[in-house]
Amino acid sequence: MTVPQAETEGVDRRSLHERIAADLRDDIMGGELAPGASLPSTARLKERFDASNATVQKALQLLKEEGLVVGRAGASVTVREHRQRTVSPAALTTAGRWLTEAAKHGTRARSVLREVAEVRPPADVRSAFGLPVDGTALLRSQILLIDDEPAELVDCYYPLGIARGTALMERRRIRGGAPALLAELGHPARRSVDRVSARIPTQEQYQALHLTSGTPVLRTLRVVHGDGNGPVEVTVMVKAGHLYELQYEFDMR
Repeated sequence: MTVPQAETEGVDRRSLHERIAADLRDDIMGGELAPGASLPSTARLKERFDASNATVQKALQLLKEEGLVVGRAGASVTVREHRQRTVSPAALTTAGRWLTEAAKHGTRARSVLREVAEVRPPADVRSAFGLPVDGTALLRSQILLIDDEPAELVDCYYPLGIARGTALMERRRIRGGAPALLAELGHPARRSVDRVSARIPTQEQYQALHLTSGTPVLRTLRVVHGDGNGPVEVTVMVKAGHLYELQYEFDMR
């Protein structure tokens, strides 16, 4: 028998333990369950969600794997300290500033250079540069870590006309950072435009960020303009969506 479409629209088809985890995740990210706070007992969760003990435990295990909560034998499950981070995209314009900001919060932050190569960029990066379908650009890819845990993938692309013959092409850290080098080369950053989207992680992102569930990632496409007509840098930044929130400030005067 075919179920009428009207009866199936708006139905949450996720398994019950995934739905429970989603509601508890929202409580954690919204501050209802603060860092260090104990989650409700299994008995209360069973009553709240009309679920079995096994289903509640599966939901809690999912949150443990995501790093949002911790649990020890004989003790209550608690919200992990300092997991969700609020970041201001406008203030974190470079990896260096990102690392400095992380250090202010008492965490150990570092970056690891993953790849430096001439590649065919993603379609939106090619579009920003005005490249043809088979066009290439220089990629400098790194991963940012907080307390040795993967926090963000950062893929920076540069026009070959700017990058060739410079330290950008070398597989090493750039003294003072890429923005300083671009300025020295006569391409200072003047304006940056961000496009942020929530997406299901790719296989590479899932593995590199050590994700454990189907939660989305936040993907930022940052296009940096200099004094010329085209961008001097296009960066793709990807971070785990359940561990971050973006904060924007506007002057309303």
